[in-house]
Amino acid sequence: MAPNIDHYNRRISYLRVSVTDRCNLRCIYCLPVKDLKLLDHAEILSYEEILDVIIAGTECGIRKVRLTGGEPLVRRNFVRFVASVCRIPELEDVSITTNGVLLKERAKEIFDAGVHRINISLDTLNRLKYAKITGYNCFDEVWEGLQEAEVVGFSPIKINVVAIRGVNDDEFHQLAELSVKKPYHVRFIEYMSIGHDSKWKHEKYISSDEIKSKLEAIGPLHKIQRATHDGPAERYRFESAKGEIGFISALSHHFCPSCNRMRLTADGKLRPCLFADNEVDAKTPLRNKCTQQDLKELFREAIARKPRQHHVRMPDGGECLRPMYAIGG
Repeated sequence: MAPNIDHYNRRISYLRVSVTDRCNLRCIYCLPVKDLKLLDHAEILSYEEILDVIIAGTECGIRKVRLTGGEPLVRRNFVRFVASVCRIPELEDVSITTNGVLLKERAKEIFDAGVHRINISLDTLNRLKYAKITGYNCFDEVWEGLQEAEVVGFSPIKINVVAIRGVNDDEFHQLAELSVKKPYHVRFIEYMSIGHDSKWKHEKYISSDEIKSKLEAIGPLHKIQRATHDGPAERYRFESAKGEIGFISALSHHFCPSCNRMRLTADGKLRPCLFADNEVDAKTPLRNKCTQQDLKELFREAIARKPRQHHVRMPDGGECLRPMYAIGG
């Protein structure tokens, strides 16, 4: 059996890497209102350590890497690190998820470093609502960063929208229409309960089916064939649209049977499932000067631990204790 095939015959080829738990926003669905417990700097993997883990992953079949946070652009020397990741020959796809606040100033240097695919979190097009969701009046900075990413040449540009009833459900049409006028991929993500201090409430949850039904008032949505390195989004397009619509349905339609991903947290844990706190510690072996072969064995152990499916309870929410900011986007 290939080293990246798990017990349920899934090929694990996608690694999401959190480079920091720091963020310059405080989104209502991610960071707790109080008692925010960030890692000491010494507890966060160095860039060199992260590179060692990624390289070990490529030797176990990883071909796609997404760099996340917290907010990755707040970490010093991030662009230099991006260039190092892009030089790993086995990787076929390197991308970034950002909140976009610092993107306008960094877009070109990130693109020049080798990353040409980007996800930008933007849950609303309303400035006042943006401040309510994120805690900061940064809408204009994010919007300008989005425009700059398009000018620089990023493709695709994906806009991540966490769908929350009573918060942004009155904007779904407006957000979706961005994909008609622009080559943006607008992805609606089901509101998930992650972490013991999550403020998740069932009455705020909206299923992808309901969102899709609302959007079909604009026009019929045409299914798009999945590509090799696609994540969990179900992809669609409006007639003659320049971009796409995506639905990420972690709660209503488990995509566990086709899940191809692993996570590396900022504190050096290989996490086989977003919703399960069953992790493999890579940081301690790294700091004890383990070999590359040791890292490969740790990677294989993490793949072997990947569960058949997650066990998020509905309507009560999930059982994951780690908060989202401590896992990575």
